[in-house]
Amino acid sequence: MIPQIQRNVIRKRVHTRIRERIQGTTERPRLNVYRSLNHIYAQVIDDSEGRTLVSASTVADKVKTGGNVAAAKEIGKLVAERAKEKGIKKVVYDRGGYLYHGRIKALADAAREAGLEF
Repeated sequence: MIPQIQRNVIRKRVHTRIRERIQGTTERPRLNVYRSLNHIYAQVIDDSEGRTLVSASTVADKVKTGGNVAAAKEIGKLVAERAKEKGIKKVVYDRGGYLYHGRIKALADAAREAGLEF
């Protein structure tokens, strides 16, 4: 009998493959997204220094709803505004092993509309 592989294990494997190609620099940091069932988190990370420059999440920013597309749009806009305040205009988008669909796509589109380039 073959053991069933859990969905998150597959996602982590895909994310590892993505991270082999994508790396955030000081000039162009990485916009990383993590989504749980109830919340969504976004961080702008400089991998050369190993520092988080900007972050936003439905937990920390007291967004009324966390697990839907509307909340993802709000977090995308918020992380883009905070990045622009720090002088970050261009980023590399790291979808975190998730499919570019739904909340992940909504966050990316909102960040683009708010002024981030990727």
